[in-house]
Amino acid sequence: MQEFRNEPLTDFRDPDNRRRMAEALARVESDLGREYPLYIGNEEITTERRLTSINPSYKQQVVGVVSQADSALAERAMQSALAAFEGWRGRSFAERARYLFKAAAIMRRRRFELAAWMCVEAGKTWAEADADVAEAIDFLEFYGREAIRLGEVQPLVRIPGEDNELHYIPLGVGIVIPPWNFPLAILTGMTSSAVVCGNTVVLKPASPTPVIAAKFVEVMREAGVPHGVINYLPGSGGEIGDFLVDHPQTRFISFTGSREVGVRIYERAARVAPGQIWLKRVVAEMGGKDAIVVDDDADLEDAARQIVASAFAFSGQKCSACSRAVVLDSVYDQVLERVVELTELLRVGPATAADTDVGPVVDERAYSKILEYIETGKQEGELLTGGGPADGDGYYIRPTVFGDVDPHARIAQEEIFGPVVAFIRARGFEEAIRIANDTEYGLTGAVFSRNRDHLEYARREFHVGNLYFNRKCTGALVGVHPFGGFNMSGTDSKAGGRDYLLLFTQAKAVAERL
Repeated sequence: MQEFRNEPLTDFRDPDNRRRMAEALARVESDLGREYPLYIGNEEITTERRLTSINPSYKQQVVGVVSQADSALAERAMQSALAAFEGWRGRSFAERARYLFKAAAIMRRRRFELAAWMCVEAGKTWAEADADVAEAIDFLEFYGREAIRLGEVQPLVRIPGEDNELHYIPLGVGIVIPPWNFPLAILTGMTSSAVVCGNTVVLKPASPTPVIAAKFVEVMREAGVPHGVINYLPGSGGEIGDFLVDHPQTRFISFTGSREVGVRIYERAARVAPGQIWLKRVVAEMGGKDAIVVDDDADLEDAARQIVASAFAFSGQKCSACSRAVVLDSVYDQVLERVVELTELLRVGPATAADTDVGPVVDERAYSKILEYIETGKQEGELLTGGGPADGDGYYIRPTVFGDVDPHARIAQEEIFGPVVAFIRARGFEEAIRIANDTEYGLTGAVFSRNRDHLEYARREFHVGNLYFNRKCTGALVGVHPFGGFNMSGTDSKAGGRDYLLLFTQAKAVAERL
């Protein structure tokens, strides 16, 4: 088997790639509005309750109509997963890994189509959608190789007179609750990591992006994953989500989303239900309030460009996005002025257009929430650019920069999840790191500096799960930057790292006297 390599990104400067993407968008547009059933075991189930998924770039355009489950169907999905677990757990790690490799090959063949669906349903620009597909492929390839490694003989200290071994076994049925912002990549990583370890899952997709989740299920079915191993169950989080988290047969919950929902899941999962014979495991990634620190000897042009890229790519809808820029006072005005200039060059428009830099935010709820934060920001700092809706029949918001924000202001403390960045002055480097640390989150951060002592200080003291020097704070690569954060950013589960699959297994040691 070849050594793992990250999937290359598509170069859309190539006319052939632009043509292929345009053709994929045209095919997707011709397939809009169809209905999507639930997948429970070997059944496709259509329900009377439906959710209509819309295109955030064009609010009147229906992407798909998706059946919604209730608690009775959630119980059927749980029973389907339990039944499938009995056979799936007995397969070897290597056998299960081959399903992931097959799925990766299918995704490569359908790459432009899958990216086009994300442009349409999630509002991702061409480059962001393509990177999402590439990351999904990376997760399949990486976790497949990691599973094979876990299935090999594990090294133990040997003693005379005994034969000792340790091997990893699956947990059981898990609930997978992925986010809408990486609707293919993170969903693929969360689901494939669980099933390659021998678990079966009930997959409850994010409400804004259920069609992309259905496309993932299509890929896994095409790859031959047995019925019941992955059960596709869209529906209300308050109804089926709570039901499944509370279920006594649920062995683990894998969640990516907001702090509020993650804490609620953690609390509910801690309760032992009647008939439950284990403590449920929770793997959670819950967001961030990420800062880029700019030192007074940094490459200021590069820092400004990376702040803009980190803050406004995918309209700031990344848990790793830069929402605070902490800049030393002596270079503050220069960096801020350049960030404003670069921000005003960004083109806001439909995600389906090839030349769009910043697409819409995902839905009406996000749109209203972000605009409320912008109004708050106008009272907490100086509005320098943006500050409201952008033109178009979608959920468009102008990339927004606030200056002279107090470190304890709401827009400097609360996760906005939109195209808003707050600039904060620092009198010295150590103060800048203290400001960066002074939130309840600890996901990503970046430092721009040429001072080795300052970089080493940040290496020790900047308390985040993913810290980057002299580069942007977004864009973690599978296998290269294991991803997960501290404090209220989650359980620091390190997705895309060598430790991740251990979260979905339990180790069994066997000793035999000779």
